[in-house]
Amino acid sequence: MSTHVIVVGNEKGGSGKSTTVMHLAVSLLRLSKRVTVVDLDARQGTISRYFENRRHHLDSTGHDLPMPELLTLRPEDGGGDDEGIEDLLAGVFADAAQGADVVIVDTPGSDTAMSRLAHSFADTLITPMNDSFIDLDVLAKVDPATMTVKNPSHYAELVWQQGIQRLKRGGKAADWIVMRNRMGHTDSKNKREIERLVTELAARIRFRTVPGFSERVIFRELFHQGLTLMDVAEVEGEQALSMSHVAARQEVRALVEALDLS
Repeated sequence: MSTHVIVVGNEKGGSGKSTTVMHLAVSLLRLSKRVTVVDLDARQGTISRYFENRRHHLDSTGHDLPMPELLTLRPEDGGGDDEGIEDLLAGVFADAAQGADVVIVDTPGSDTAMSRLAHSFADTLITPMNDSFIDLDVLAKVDPATMTVKNPSHYAELVWQQGIQRLKRGGKAADWIVMRNRMGHTDSKNKREIERLVTELAARIRFRTVPGFSERVIFRELFHQGLTLMDVAEVEGEQALSMSHVAARQEVRALVEALDLS
């Protein structure tokens, strides 16, 4: 199997990118995949801190938990210009192919040259999106009077442009997945409107949707321990799993299954 590159991207902070990256990485390790995580958000460094917390947990407790490889890249590593950064990323992914089955890229919640170019290397692009009109604005401009999609937004345009770059290199079109996070359990007009608009947009700009992670405190609580929901039973025992743990863990498994990496 050739190395599969997963880019987790959304030009908006707070959408759950780093949580998604770590949970995917650990889940795939537990499925006997070799995984390297690439942190392109060195300024914020959330995923790198997640790794630090995980290493501290392993050192302090002696637990033997799976640990992905981590590589942190900065724009200056490629000289700062698009050509240098593209060459850098091409080299990184080529090197990773020697030791990883899956490379997962965590991108910043802003437009940077490195983040843009990373999208052109994605075999799978995952865009976590909170279920709100503020988050939908990253993908589409919505006419508030008619509640219809006027046109794709800046991030959708970025994905399209980088998809062209990927095709020029001879790659196949990326599998674009929009992951709808923090969805309420009760039906509402707002939820129905977003569902309709996302469905319309998916057909227009070619992505597929999967259910994401519900709003649960447990995802945030695990960060400072460096743990994921896939670790809780091993660390604390099955008896420590609440119904919320079990439901959230199933959400992670459903996302992994949706990737269809087998």
